[in-house]
Amino acid sequence: MSQLSSSFDSSLLVRDVTGDYRPAKADEVLQAALRVLAGQMYGSEALTSPEVVRDFLRIKLGTLEHEVFALIHLDAQNRVIDYVEMFRGTVSQTSVYPREVVKESLARNSAALILVHNHPSGLAEPSRADEMLTQTLKSALALVDVRVLDHLVVAGTNILSFAERGLL
Repeated sequence: MSQLSSSFDSSLLVRDVTGDYRPAKADEVLQAALRVLAGQMYGSEALTSPEVVRDFLRIKLGTLEHEVFALIHLDAQNRVIDYVEMFRGTVSQTSVYPREVVKESLARNSAALILVHNHPSGLAEPSRADEMLTQTLKSALALVDVRVLDHLVVAGTNILSFAERGLL
């Protein structure tokens, strides 16, 4: 094991292939943070902390320069089954296909979903199209007994909840 220089003051270190420690790069720190947050989000615990979900989404989607529409799949006890990025768009829009969302939900045996998308513009306010899409997906998913618990819009560090706004 190599000795670290006393002038080195970083506490974020990674071990390279030779076994030596070096300062972690920004993307390595973000990936490690995502693994920690995903570990808190998945598992046997029911989804009881909206803040863990928000932290995960801020890191995952908050800095993207293009829109992404994703699903958080939940079981009947609101435990996270999976996070799946379904559609990728441009800087200001993405196409979402309700049929594909329903198929994905059935394939993962989801009892409920949290819909998620980002706004690269940095403005978390939902558009009228966002509201209409949410209602369309909610109706389509209700036909196969999948509940939509929320739709979150991620804009940088800001996250808007449709449920908290009374839009569901």
